[in-house]
Amino acid sequence: MIRNLLAAAAVIATGWLPASAEDWSGQITPYVWAAGLGGDVMPVTGAPTISLDKGFSELLKDLDGAFFLSGYARRDRLVIMGDLSWSSSSRAGTIPLPAPAEGKLTQRSLTLLAGWRAVQEDGFSLDLLGGARAWDIKSSVSVAGGLMQASPGKNFIDPILAARMNVALAPRWSTILYADFGGFGAGSESTSQVLATVNYQANDNLWISVGYRHLEVDYRSGGTAVDVTMAGPLFGATWRF
Repeated sequence: MIRNLLAAAAVIATGWLPASAEDWSGQITPYVWAAGLGGDVMPVTGAPTISLDKGFSELLKDLDGAFFLSGYARRDRLVIMGDLSWSSSSRAGTIPLPAPAEGKLTQRSLTLLAGWRAVQEDGFSLDLLGGARAWDIKSSVSVAGGLMQASPGKNFIDPILAARMNVALAPRWSTILYADFGGFGAGSESTSQVLATVNYQANDNLWISVGYRHLEVDYRSGGTAVDVTMAGPLFGATWRF
């Protein structure tokens, strides 16, 4: 299921659109997200809960890898968006026994949205969208060098509602404000995201952006509980075509 969604995201990200759709415009944005990680992870019932509370400088030391990419396409008032996020991080510590413990969290999320440009004015636009965010989360806990281990994986899809606003600030400068909310108990209890960027137009096709992104999910099912937040500054480059 998540592979099918990844294929759909690749369509958006690579800019493929039907040849007859001459009025389509699109963009692709690879970006670096300096996100800190906070929250609680309990892989299965009875396993110890690992609490995570790391800024990016700390998280970077334990970061196994990360990849972030977004895409956007529009024809007239029809809007399509996609965002792919993957990261893996771990933390060593102790639990109340006391005993040495290590927790690891790997998350992959894919957001796909479609919607309508509700407002289009000089220097201002507002898109209203709906869609889904697919999660692939693996949390693991190892206690006392492997004496106790738990590492289940969870895949689920959250319905989400979103809004995206683009405001011109000055010649070559603009800001994008984006927010979504979902879950509603269908996949997770709740998921939400807030994104704000300031963008500089370097040339006709290239924009440089700096901003801040906050993403969270609260999932509880079958003894697994993952309540985590990733938040921090980002830097991206957007190519429009």
